[in-house]
Amino acid sequence: MEKYYFNLMQFFEGYVRNYRKLNLSKLHNRSMFTKREIDYFANLGEMLGFDAFIEDSKFDKSKGRSRPMDLSWWKWDARIDEENFLYLALHLEIEFIFNKDVETIEKLFSDTEESYIPHNVIGIQYIESADRIDYLNDLILQKNMFQQSNCLMIYRLL
Repeated sequence: MEKYYFNLMQFFEGYVRNYRKLNLSKLHNRSMFTKREIDYFANLGEMLGFDAFIEDSKFDKSKGRSRPMDLSWWKWDARIDEENFLYLALHLEIEFIFNKDVETIEKLFSDTEESYIPHNVIGIQYIESADRIDYLNDLILQKNMFQQSNCLMIYRLL
């Protein structure tokens, strides 16, 4: 199946421009940040015509079990297939814990069934230092060689 890639930089620009509308402050905890950011992308996906699922799951062959996806967008079209989704359009992961950066990338690029390979992935994660970015980006390039997803990684440096 041909993959449908989004212009993820447009998603990033909209995310940045609309971030203040999430109405978050230093008084909010990590869970509230995650919830509002996931809701933002869920609403965006639904406005674009996708079915958005929070805490969806996909089977990870290397772990031998299903793993949750923070958010997924699935494309469904009854004119083509009345029973099945056509493809996984987007997989989003958000992580606030520094030492889970590699795990987040492994979730985005897990060895899974072909129908669960996302066409696009977005990762939003906090990192301890800018020096970590090169390592993480190299890991993404390595893991994405098979998956061939369009990828946007947003790193937050505290």
